[in-house]
Amino acid sequence: MERITRVNELLKRELSMVVERKISPDATGLITVTEVQTSNDLRHAKAFISVYGSDEQKANVMRLLVGRRKDLQIDMMKHVKLKFTPVLEFKLDERYGKADKVLRLLDELDDTSTPDDSAGEATPDE
Repeated sequence: MERITRVNELLKRELSMVVERKISPDATGLITVTEVQTSNDLRHAKAFISVYGSDEQKANVMRLLVGRRKDLQIDMMKHVKLKFTPVLEFKLDERYGKADKVLRLLDELDDTSTPDDSAGEATPDE
């Protein structure tokens, strides 16, 4: 496994724990760190955050994360020993929300299909 991949996974795990301790108690909605992408020089890291909740809850979580970025970095780096402490940048990850919306639409299409779709088919008894 490539070093940067291991670093990304380590930062994701540690950031998840820090977010759970520092952000989740003050936020509504389910918060998940879905991915971390660290630059090759380890000085910057993009953290992708998924929030299950309303648009207002998502905005609130992002405000909390950005406002407490330095504290989160300090807390995270107490457990992760790297040459540099990456500067965190938070991005809202909408992939799971979009996938959920597609699934709901498919369910709605399935629910609206009529039970008479099989009316033209012959039964085995005929």
